[in-house]
Amino acid sequence: MAFNFIMPAMNMQFNTNDLLGFTGVAILLLAFLLHQLNQLSKDGLVYILMNIVGAGLACFASYLIRYLPFVILEATWMMVSMIALAKMLAEKNTT
Repeated sequence: MAFNFIMPAMNMQFNTNDLLGFTGVAILLLAFLLHQLNQLSKDGLVYILMNIVGAGLACFASYLIRYLPFVILEATWMMVSMIALAKMLAEKNTT
C-alpha cells in the first residue's frame, strides 16, 4: 500500500515508508518528552508500550528502505523494551 503526497514548500514526496518511520519516531520522541517532564515513568506500561510500538514502526520503515544500521538500532530498542515489559509482567504475577 502506497500513498504519495507532495509538500510543495520543500519539494518532498512522502510514501508509506516515510509515514511509518515518522509515526514511529514521533511515538519514541513523545515517550521521551513525557518521561523528561515526569509525566511517564520509565517503568510504566504506557512508556514501555510506546517504546515497543515506536521502535517497531521505525524498524519496519528502516527495513523497507533497506537501511540496516537503523534496522539494528530499532530492533534492539524494541527487544530491550519487550524484555522490560516481560519483567514488569513477571513482577506483577509474583506479587
